[in-house]
Amino acid sequence: MRKTSFIEGGFYHIYNRGVDKRQIFTNTRDIDRFLQAVDEFNVIEPIGSIYENSFRKNQPKRSRTKQKKLVNIICYCLNPNHYHLLLEQAAERGIEKFMHRLGVGYTNYFNLKNKRSGVLFQGAFKAIHIDTNDYLLRLGAYINLNFKVHQLGNRVPKLYKSSWNEYLQLQPENNFCDKDIILKQFKNIIEYKEFANEALMDTLRRRTDDDISKVLLEN
Repeated sequence: MRKTSFIEGGFYHIYNRGVDKRQIFTNTRDIDRFLQAVDEFNVIEPIGSIYENSFRKNQPKRSRTKQKKLVNIICYCLNPNHYHLLLEQAAERGIEKFMHRLGVGYTNYFNLKNKRSGVLFQGAFKAIHIDTNDYLLRLGAYINLNFKVHQLGNRVPKLYKSSWNEYLQLQPENNFCDKDIILKQFKNIIEYKEFANEALMDTLRRRTDDDISKVLLEN
C-alpha cells in the first residue's frame, strides 16, 4: 500500500527508473513519445491510446486546452534510465490515473518498438509530498537542471530533456508546464535562473547517494 496519499491542490515529487536500471529512452523519438503521452493523457476524459489516435489523422484534433486536467505539470526531466516529475493534483485521484496511463502507455510503445515484453519500470512510481514552498522551489531547480547533476550536457546523442528551456522561454513549442507557481516568486527570468543554479549547487553539496528528496526535506 502506498504511504503517500494524494490530495487535490497538493504538490508531489514523482519519479521512477527502468527495471534493473536499464535505459528507458534510447533515442530522441522515445523522449518525444513520452512527452506526447504526458501531454495527451492529462485529461479527465479518456482519449484512447496514442497508437490508436495516430490512425485518425483525418479527424479534427480535440483541443485539450478546454478540458479539465488530471494534474498540473510544474516541471520535468527525462534522463536515459529515469525521470522526475513535479506535479500538482488537479482532480480526484488525478496523479494515480495520470501515472497509470503514462506508465502503461509508454511501456506498450517501448515494448512494441523493441520487440520485448514485460515490465519496463522498477515497480510502482515513487511519490513524495512537497509540504513547504522552499522545498517546492529547490526541487523545481533540481528537476529543471537535472542534466547538470548527471553531467549530460555534452552527451551525444542527446538522450535527455527537461523543462529548463521552457522556464527560460527558449522553447517556443510544446510548452505544457504550469510555471507561474514558481516564476511569480521572482522579479524576472534572470533572477530565477540565478536562484536555480545556486539552489542546485547547494543541494548537491549536501546530497546523499540515492535520496535527493531527503536532502531537500532537511531544509
